[in-house]
Amino acid sequence: MQSNLNAFQDYLHMQKNYSLHTVKAYMKDLEDFEAFNQLHFEQDSIDFVDYPQIRSWIVSLIDNNLSTTSVNRKISSLKSYYKFLLRIKVIEKSPLLKHKALKTPKKVQIPFSEKEVDLVLNQIQYPDGFEGCRDKLIIDLFYTTGIRRAELLSLTVQSIDFSQSLLKVIGKRNKERIVPLLPIVKNQLESYILQRNKIQLINAEQSLFVTQNGVKLNNTFVYRLINHYFSNVSEKVKKSPHILRHTFATHLLNNGADLNSVKELLGHSSLASTQVYTHSNLAELKKIYLEAHPRNSK
Repeated sequence: MQSNLNAFQDYLHMQKNYSLHTVKAYMKDLEDFEAFNQLHFEQDSIDFVDYPQIRSWIVSLIDNNLSTTSVNRKISSLKSYYKFLLRIKVIEKSPLLKHKALKTPKKVQIPFSEKEVDLVLNQIQYPDGFEGCRDKLIIDLFYTTGIRRAELLSLTVQSIDFSQSLLKVIGKRNKERIVPLLPIVKNQLESYILQRNKIQLINAEQSLFVTQNGVKLNNTFVYRLINHYFSNVSEKVKKSPHILRHTFATHLLNNGADLNSVKELLGHSSLASTQVYTHSNLAELKKIYLEAHPRNSK
């Protein structure tokens, strides 16, 4: 069975182009089910199981207060694994063939208001020097480009095309997209890089965003950064990079941007409606973006 798990891991990484983080999450879910099977059914392999075994695992997860969203994610990992086993003809039928996902309550993502964003970007006090310059730039990049946290962390100095005011972003499954930069953000990037160049980098390679000590930023650092600054102006429960991404889309749509253009900017290539702009003219997309984003008038 271990060889099948290894083959599945290679499949996710090499053929599906999933990130290392995503692959680790898939494999952790499979390992958890494997451990449950060994403990309760004295069965080492998870290649050949019946649905009642999976159902018992689901009940156990719920009894341990795991959210329905997390349970569904774990079962999704299993489903992908059994589809893979079908593909390589190890099994003839998936034990999850008739499984239905648990119902989850829909969570409303509440974006920041334009006033809240304006207060963070233009009213509150940032630290002097490098850190303040970096922090404000990160917030402005999230708000004016809609990029994901992982996408921001993967940016390099070479990701920026200053001559065209464009940013090259590597999204999910290593898909590349080009995002326009507002003049105000381009200027911030130029100032930030001048300060960044004075820092002795440590294991940061060409990473755009680093600490004062030259170390590449991580997920937790960026989350805490957003939460810290927006806690000064907003009482919303959730204050995260994802909420800023949601805010980006909401404010563009509220100011007249076309839905498909917003989806293109967000990199939602898996949505059918995004196909309208698959071959869109970059100049036109850039024009729509510049006209609609409220930050461009600052």
